[in-house]
This record gives sequence, C-alpha cells and structure tokens, in this order.
Amino acid sequence: MVYLTRVEKFNAAHKLWVAEWSEEKNTAVFGRCANANWHGHNYTLHVTVKGKPDPYTGFTMDARKLGAIVKSAITDHVDHRNLNLDVPFIPTGIQPTSENLVIFFWQQLTPLLPPEIALYRLKLYETDSIYAEYFGE
Repeated sequence: MVYLTRVEKFNAAHKLWVAEWSEEKNTAVFGRCANANWHGHNYTLHVTVKGKPDPYTGFTMDARKLGAIVKSAITDHVDHRNLNLDVPFIPTGIQPTSENLVIFFWQQLTPLLPPEIALYRLKLYETDSIYAEYFGE
C-alpha cells in the first residue's frame, strides 16, 4: 500500500462560543477564539489517500486530480469564509474547531474519491503548533 499526501491551504475566520454561557466563561474556555469580532487562521490541510500504484502511470492517484477534488469539496467552500456562518456542510451550532472540521472534511471527500482509493488521514493545522488528525474512526 502506498500513501499519497496532498497539501492545500486556506484562510478562514471563526468564533468559538456557547450562547448559553457568559462572556467570562466563554473567554475562560476558548480564550482569544471567543473574540466577539471573530478571528482568522491560515489553515494547512494534509489529505492522505492510500492505494496501489497503477502499473502504467506509477501513480497511487494523480495528485492533480486529488487537488481538484479537495478544492471543489473543501477549499472552494471555506477559503476566505466565516466557518460559523458561510459553510453549508458545517452544521449550525457546532463549534468549528479543527477537530470538528477534519470530520466534516472527511465526510465531504470520501464520496468523491475513486473506488480503488481510500482516504487514510486528514491533518489540519490551525497554527504552526496546533493540528488535528482524523482517520475516519
């Protein structure tokens, strides 16, 4: 089995906030992510697929095609958007954390991949020092 990773970047704003909580509690739990006026991140998404290399092309999957799938399924919807308000596949009321985003992204990508290719892992960097990984479990 060979694993191929495509890296895509996007910029997006969000706010982590629980309406039933006070401003003080939201700030205590979410810190600067509870900013009333939103805040943004420069995200980096690693999409890893697995499969057997084609005997003719040597590709597990054409990386350009994988990039086009990621763009149409994810980055076209989230780049320069408000993750709380603008993205149809992020349910209202669900915190747009990196942990939740990788699950939503997984759900968007899996039906679009060729049958011989499996989505193996998504890794989403929110900052240089924070990322979430998801393996579909």
